[in-house]
Amino acid sequence: DGQIIYERYQGIGNREQDIAITQDTPIHIASVSKVLTATAALLLINQNKIGLDQKVNTILDNFPYPEITVRTLLDHRSGLRNYAYFTEDKGVWDRHKTLTNQDILNLFTEKNIQLESTTDTRFAYCNTNYAVLASIIEKVTELSYPEAMKEMIFTPLGMNDTYVFEFDKHLETAMPSYKATNMRLAYDYLDAVYGDKNIYSTPRDLLKFDMARKAPTFLKKKLRDQIYVGYSNEHKGTKNYGLGMRMIEWETGQKFLFHNGWWHGNTSSYITLMKEGVTII
Repeated sequence: DGQIIYERYQGIGNREQDIAITQDTPIHIASVSKVLTATAALLLINQNKIGLDQKVNTILDNFPYPEITVRTLLDHRSGLRNYAYFTEDKGVWDRHKTLTNQDILNLFTEKNIQLESTTDTRFAYCNTNYAVLASIIEKVTELSYPEAMKEMIFTPLGMNDTYVFEFDKHLETAMPSYKATNMRLAYDYLDAVYGDKNIYSTPRDLLKFDMARKAPTFLKKKLRDQIYVGYSNEHKGTKNYGLGMRMIEWETGQKFLFHNGWWHGNTSSYITLMKEGVTII
């Protein structure tokens, strides 16, 4: 219920500058960023600025996949290919150039990128879905994704140590990534894409976010309830995905809600136990 029971920080955030990791050190939360991107999209739906089942091609100009909706981006059922893979195809992208969200949208049409599967026929976890959601947020708010996230979520919730990594702005100041050998990992051509990743935050800030999301006034109940429904039931099993949230659905009816992340040298985990009122970050 928001009271910190256990908290621990250890290690070095920046080895070259000998900066220790503390409660105020923003660290790359990788795909846990998807939970925040989904929340921003849901806030826009809550305000009737877009529809959950609105076709993406009615929001983004020249979007070439007519059946993809906001919901199928959120629940990974769009059928889009992963941009990290299709940009490796011959002649699609010069990997000496930094890729952006707009570049991904352009490549869909310029390089005639085909869907991996028919929309809404199967679950396939794919970073491209959330890169497109970031572009939707930009289009609807008329702000850059970093500014929109700051205005909609970070500032109102007092998440003062949270920001979206901007390639030209934070290269020298962001906590770097390291290999297990302590060798610093270089940035690559995929590091400017946001929405699917690239939020830097702290456990304390994510706790503020989690508490806000649980508040009954944050989203309309009907919309909030749809976050925690599993949408992929083609194959019997306990693993499923809601709207920006992974889940394990036990036969008892109880759900285990979480999201993990991995990018370069960073791994992250966000677990929200609704029934118990417990959050693990």
